[in-house]
Order: sequence, then C-alpha cells, then structure tokens
Amino acid sequence: MRRRLTTLATLATALAVTAATVLPAAAGPGRPRPPAPSAAAVVADMQPGWNLGNTLDAVGADETAWGNPRVTRELFDRLEKEGFDSVRIPVTWGQHQGPAPDHVIDPAVLDRVEEVVDAALAEKLYVLLDVHHDSWMWTHEMGTRHDEVLAQFTATWRQIAERFRDHPRTLLLESINEPQFAGVDDAQADALLDELNVAFHEVVRGTGGNNADRVLVLPTLHTNADQPRLDALAATITALDDPNLAATVHFYGYWPFSVNVAGGTRFDAAALADMTGTFERVHATFVAQGVPVILGEYGLLGFDRHTGTVQQGEKLKFFEEMGHQARAAGVTTMWWDNGQHLDRTTFRWRDPELFARIASSWRLRSGVASTDQVFVRPGAVTDQTLTLQPNGRRFTGLHLGRKALRKGADYTLTGDTLTLRAALLARLTGDGAYGEHAELQVRFDRGLPWRVDVVAADTPVLADATGTTEDFAVPTSFRGDRLATMEARYADGSNAGPHGWTSFKEFDVTFAPDAGTGRILLRPAFFAETTDGAPVTLTFHFWSGDTVTYTVQRDGDAVTGTAG
Repeated sequence: MRRRLTTLATLATALAVTAATVLPAAAGPGRPRPPAPSAAAVVADMQPGWNLGNTLDAVGADETAWGNPRVTRELFDRLEKEGFDSVRIPVTWGQHQGPAPDHVIDPAVLDRVEEVVDAALAEKLYVLLDVHHDSWMWTHEMGTRHDEVLAQFTATWRQIAERFRDHPRTLLLESINEPQFAGVDDAQADALLDELNVAFHEVVRGTGGNNADRVLVLPTLHTNADQPRLDALAATITALDDPNLAATVHFYGYWPFSVNVAGGTRFDAAALADMTGTFERVHATFVAQGVPVILGEYGLLGFDRHTGTVQQGEKLKFFEEMGHQARAAGVTTMWWDNGQHLDRTTFRWRDPELFARIASSWRLRSGVASTDQVFVRPGAVTDQTLTLQPNGRRFTGLHLGRKALRKGADYTLTGDTLTLRAALLARLTGDGAYGEHAELQVRFDRGLPWRVDVVAADTPVLADATGTTEDFAVPTSFRGDRLATMEARYADGSNAGPHGWTSFKEFDVTFAPDAGTGRILLRPAFFAETTDGAPVTLTFHFWSGDTVTYTVQRDGDAVTGTAG
C-alpha cells in the first residue's frame, strides 16, 4: 500500500480502495460488483496531491504554450516516488471546441487528455480532472448569456464523461475551477454556480458506467472558504443527496503576506488567524458532516513570479503550519505547481528546502523559530536572540555542520528563547567580510531541523542615479544586508505608487533587489502610478532592522534618483 496505515479500520478501508481500483466494473457473470469505497476513503487516500499547472490548462496552441514541456509518464513516475498519491490535471476546454449547438471538443485534444490521465493512473496516482480557465473565458458570462453558457457547459461535460465513463474510480471529476460570474452579486452568483454543479452532477451520473458512483468534486464560488460560500455549497450538496460527492476550496493565504505587500513580510498573527479560520470553517461545514474536502490548490500567490518574493524562513513557517492544520482538519491537499517548483525537465526541486518542509508536514510537525537569519555588525558583535516554536518537539541542540555547539559557552536556552553568544558570532564572522558566514541548525527530537543563517552586515549605502521609467535602478552597496520591503511617500506624507492605500509596495512587482549586480530595481509598474514632477521618498527596510531613504522623481519618461 502507498499510504502508511495505522489502524485496522483504515487498513480495511484501504484494502477496499485497492480492490475497487484493480477489479473491473463487473467481476464476471453472476458476480456482484464489489462495494465501492466511500468518498471519504477515496479522498483520504489521495493525500498528498500535486497540480499539473500551466500545461493542459494553458491558453494557446498546445500544452507547451505557457512554458512547460510536453507531459510524459516519467513525470508521474517521479511524483509517485516523491511521495505524492494524486495529481490534479487542469484542462481548458473551450478553446478547443466547435460552435453551438454541439460544441464538439477537438478529438485530438480529448485523446491527449486521456493519454495524460492514463499515464498518471498507470503510476498508481489518483487523478482529479477539471474544467479550468473556462471559468473566466466563457462560463463567467452566464449572468447575461445563461442558456448559451449552460448549453456549452452541459455539452462539454457530456463529452468528457462519455470518454471517461469506464475509467476506474481512481479518476475523480471536478465541475469547474474557481467559478466566477460577471455582473451579478454573490447571492446571484451562488445560484448560478448551483445550476452548474447540479447540471454537472446530472450529466456525469447519466452517462453510467463507473460514472454512476465516481466521486464528483464541487467547488464553492471562487473556491473561497468564507462561511457564506461554504454554506451555499453545503446546500447544493445536501439537495443532491449523493454520498459520492466531495467539496473543494483553494487556499493561498492571507493576501498581504501571500504577495508580500502592505508590509506583509512575515507569517504573523494575522496570517496565522486567516489560515486557522479557513480550516476551522471547512472542517465544521463539511468534514465533520461527512463530506470530504480537497484543497484543490494551495501555495502563495507571489510564487507565480518566483518563490523568492517571500522570505525563505517566513514561507517555511507558513507551509509547516498549513500542513499541520490540513492534517488536523482532515483535508486532502493538492500543491499548485505551474512549473516554479518541480523542474519538469530535470525532475529536480527548484527549492529543495521548501519541498522538504512541505513533504515533512504531510506526516508530522517540525520545530521552527522566529527567524532564520541573524545579522552581525562587524566590530560591534553582541548576543543575538531568537524565539523557538517547538510545535511539540524537544530541543536537542545547536549544530554547526556536524559539530554540536556548546551550551553555555556558545548559546543558552531559557524557555523558548535561544541566545547566540557574542563570542560564537564573533568567531563565525571573524574575517569581517560582509555576507553569510555560517548556517547553524537548531535540532529537535523529531522532524526537520531549523536552519539559521549567520550574516555579517552593515547599513547599506545608496548612490545617485538617472534612468527612465522603463529602466531605472538604485545603485546599492548591500554590505551583506537583505532587502525586506520598500515604502513610498510624497512630500506631504501621502502614499505613492500602486496600492495607494498603503505606503508599503509589492515586492518584485514594484521593486526588486539584485544583490549580484548591486542594484535595487524600480519597476515600470511603480512609476506608472506616480505623479509626474513630484518627488517620492523611498524608505528601504532591510532584514537587519536598518532603514535607508532615497528620493526619486519622474519627469515624463526620465527618472532621477538622489541618495540621502
């Protein structure tokens, strides 16, 4: 068995799942079909899952249109070996369909989707197949084109259901990804989504075969987990009265933290409360009522650009906590990956530390700390403290590589306060060069260790510059420090640049550090929303705690920058 089963009851359920996926729909003349495993058993056995993002859902000529290579069975083999038990395969169908009334799906596209689904199933992975970007390409018009949209949606699912009717129940179908409707309020949108979900259910069940009791997955409006959205979907599921249904929502975290804007640089109390509330509501509304839940996508929104938009230690804390809360709530998770996590050519993780933290969180808790970076000012070395969050684990020591550091001489621990002694830090940064000098490991009795970078840094120095709104950068001697965020204000104290409700701008979208070339880039998106001829004071906040100010002024397309 793939899953590590801990009780006789779960073992019996898993054996039933295996039997149902191995035996054909009919075991032979006169033999009754074996009982199908419950929806809850199927969904539980899918944990953990992964998304084949930006591939068959890509809007364009084919599955490579958004930069990912053509899918091979080798990809699914690697995913199974990495510990995944399921894969969500998003597909955008409308771009490959003919006109009304039949809306025929291009047979070559349908064949290719089936080929990819079969490759994943052959690697003993569950598959969740959906209707994806169609949600914003044409189904969103249902409020004004009700009959036409419903007809196309129904025709789409009839063709998909007929193609896959005899596939094993390890294939699940999801009605529509992130449903949304233009020009209507939430109450009207909930009603339209109810129509789509009910139509999906009727069409798929009506095709018979394994579709008669296949697990069908229904989303909330926007796949949002606010209570009104959960309640609306719960009403639909109750009315359908079908035991083989599951609910799905998505989770990308507290928005300021998820995209790193408005000073949301840390996985703080607000971000934690947002996460906790989400899982509590989902559990109470569905899981506790016997309806399994699939977290069809999760991650951080800033990852659509690159994972460096959120500081490493803070994102590790986010995923550590999320894995724990999902397990506690009984929710199956499917990690969104549009190519930024698993390199689909080399099959290596682009951020191995991130993957290790996520994979570990599927099974157990690991300890973390208030920070993963300690800054030491050359010539003025002092003790540095960080607060441990053991998460039920016991601290066992502080290590430098294989060497265990000495309690008392190198560090002290009082409660959860870990103090790194000045003598240790001076020894580690002794040559006075700026930058990272050592990686310490905080170890616990179970789970992953927590890495702490020891960095020698001093206040960064900026220089004057000229450029254009399309190409401007602040010459920066980082002196070992790391940029956390940037504020922008006019002379009267009002906020400058995009997201005018906050002085803190969005990381990478409006500014980005480039330590390799000694620059802080100011993006065209920042200047596009600044007042021509008005000086803007920028305040750069660094992770050491230092701040440095800089003034920029746009005059037409020309930009001047002044230090100090």
